[in-house]
Amino acid sequence: MVIRRDPWLTECVPKGRMRAMATPAHNLLLLIPAYNEEDRIGPVLREVVLHFRAHYDGSFRVVVVLNGCRDGTLDVVRAVASELSEIQFLDFPEPIGKGGALIEGLKLAPTADVIGYVDADGATGPAAFLELVKLLPEADCVIGSRWLAGSVLHQSQSWMRRRFSRIFHGIVQVLFGMNIRDTQCPAKVLRRDAVEAVHDALQIADLAFDVNLLYALKRHGRRVLEVPIEWTDKLGSTVTRNLLRSSLVMFLSVVRLRLVYSPCYRWLAPLRPIEQWLYLKLKAPPPRLQPARER
Repeated sequence: MVIRRDPWLTECVPKGRMRAMATPAHNLLLLIPAYNEEDRIGPVLREVVLHFRAHYDGSFRVVVVLNGCRDGTLDVVRAVASELSEIQFLDFPEPIGKGGALIEGLKLAPTADVIGYVDADGATGPAAFLELVKLLPEADCVIGSRWLAGSVLHQSQSWMRRRFSRIFHGIVQVLFGMNIRDTQCPAKVLRRDAVEAVHDALQIADLAFDVNLLYALKRHGRRVLEVPIEWTDKLGSTVTRNLLRSSLVMFLSVVRLRLVYSPCYRWLAPLRPIEQWLYLKLKAPPPRLQPARER
């Protein structure tokens, strides 16, 4: 049974039902933002392409968006792209943040019917991602959740990351009331028209990008489906290594996002240089140009 919490949000779809649906033969674009992933991204890309070739009936592309990489990630991606024609990449020499990389990658939405994204570490395997694609006929956006009953976690996050995750969830719920259990799971798939409807409102360039995306979908009346997912936490995450700083930046970004959609935002314009300075001080990508408020 499907449980409805808000008119725009549907969640808790049994996994058996997910497997029973046929994969629609759409033109699929998978975005993978990458920052210093030379040791992991090669096998991940090969696994994704080989699995999609065997199990996805439609055409597909995998576009890696390199975000200011300082290691050999670009060389690895080039090598894999020379072997597998479905691999493409966008290279941004200067850091633009994970959110910034996805904002750039989502500009390719008009070239596909279905657009999704996962992390470069392979935490969401290709089979788990295609389970999300199968459900897209039921919503404008389908997102994986590690916090719903039925999710399969082969390797859990550390106690500290789980604690910070739940605190952040509480803050997001208070500020936005979206009733989503896991806004931050980097496994999401959207219809092309949904991406095109909200792209201009995507401004957050850091890890809080997902909140920006989901809230923009809500404000546009788009339906989001949150479902359990199969997940393997990977060692060596930059989020884990910089957990306190990343959490502070994300808190700053969601508070800023709430203010953007408040009547007082226009009065805060004189503080924007301070805002930019604070992000740079925290070694985080500043938000993009201010969105025009929706009337």
